[in-house]
Amino acid sequence: MKDDISLTVALIVTAFLILGSALTLVGTIGLVRLSNFYKRLHMLSLSTSWGAGSILIASFLYSVFVDHKFVFHEALLMVFLLVTIPIASMLVSQAAAYRHHAENRLGERPLALLTRRMEEQTSISKDESCDKGQRDL
Repeated sequence: MKDDISLTVALIVTAFLILGSALTLVGTIGLVRLSNFYKRLHMLSLSTSWGAGSILIASFLYSVFVDHKFVFHEALLMVFLLVTIPIASMLVSQAAAYRHHAENRLGERPLALLTRRMEEQTSISKDESCDKGQRDL
């Protein structure tokens, strides 16, 4: 029964498999080549979610069109991956930010430090624009 797969279904399944493999490969290359931890994590989480999602879609389509049955566990895996990968990436990045904070002994949490630095930059830019306006007079 598996020999009677249509050309259209075979091409679609193959395209999703190639796309998923390519995205996973790009994520692996990004993990090795990128310099910053946060850039590596971003590349890896995007490629993992999209790559694994594409491979699962290919498997799901194959099961539906060739085996003629709906596979519930593959749909459940898709939902599970789309929920857990972004949450896990966020938690790992927050842990890295807090570790960086502890190593630098800044005395502030990263979000408070970022807010303070942004406020300083906006006040500096306002001061520069006021000084420029006075020079023009």
